[in-house]
Order: sequence, then structure tokens, then C-alpha cells
Amino acid sequence: MLKSTLVCVILTCAWLAQASAAEPRVTTVDAVDLDRYLGRWYEIARYPMWFQRKCAASMAEYSRRDDGLIRVVNTCTRTDDPARTKQVSGRARVADQTTNAKLEVSFFGPFWADYWVIDLDPDYRWAVVGEGRRKYLWILSRTPELPAEDLAGILERLREAGYDPDRLVWNDHAGAP
Repeated sequence: MLKSTLVCVILTCAWLAQASAAEPRVTTVDAVDLDRYLGRWYEIARYPMWFQRKCAASMAEYSRRDDGLIRVVNTCTRTDDPARTKQVSGRARVADQTTNAKLEVSFFGPFWADYWVIDLDPDYRWAVVGEGRRKYLWILSRTPELPAEDLAGILERLREAGYDPDRLVWNDHAGAP
């Protein structure tokens, strides 16, 4: 029994080492100036998420709250009724005080999810948000469209970081304010 358990542990460790070697560790940007990050972001693309089903032309608005947290308001056009919008409000808190690049967001009571800024334009024209397991991914822009050269660079860096750009769901912000 002990021998078979030991073999399982060794095989599991070998599998974990191989899996972690196959994909680079997800890293964040060196620093985020939260005051520059606040404001409106247009979602250019995202990984499919259950909580964004029936959503198109998604946008996020970030602002300071009196309690030190960040107000998060996500809005989208409903794909099943384009005359209607869907809006959800939440809050975010900084999880890494040194860089401000790792935050946590909550839309449902005491439940918090990782929100890591993994790529960011020096002028805060676009941002890429993910988390450590590559389950979530959003490409955000200050404008409804990203220049092709910016998008190409983002997609290349995502591939290098172990993300699959083929999974992205693309937004169309035609007529966006």
C-alpha cells in the first residue's frame, strides 16, 4: 500500500512539474496607477463567461468609493433583446499593495475573484486582465476599437503567456458613445 501511494505521489509530482513547465507562470505588469486606470473601458474581447452570456458591446466603468474600494459597473447590450441593456455593479479591492496590479472583484456578496492586470499600455489606452489559472481573460480599450498593430501585439504576448486567443469572443461597439 505504501509503495503504491509513493508511486502515485511521484507520478503526480512529475505530472505537475511537466504541466507547469509547459505553460509560463501568469505574471502581472510591474505597476498600475489606479487613478489613471479608473474610468470607462470598452471590452474588445473576452474568454466566454457564464455571467456574460447574452452580452454584447460590454463596457466597464471604474470609480473610487468613499470606503477606499473601487466601484465597478459593467454594462452590456442584451443579445436576446438589443433594445435592452444589462448592468451589474460590484466592488474591487487591491490585493497587491506593492504593484496595484492584482485586484479582487466581487459582484455577489462575500465572494471575490482575482482580477490581474497582465498587460497595460504605458498611456493606459488599453489593458489586458486575467488571473493565475488562465480561466478569465479580457482585452479592454479606452476606445470602442483598438488599432490593428496594438491588437496584434497583445495577441502575440497572450500566446507567449500560454493563453489561447482562438477562445476569444469579440465585441462590436458600433455606435458606442
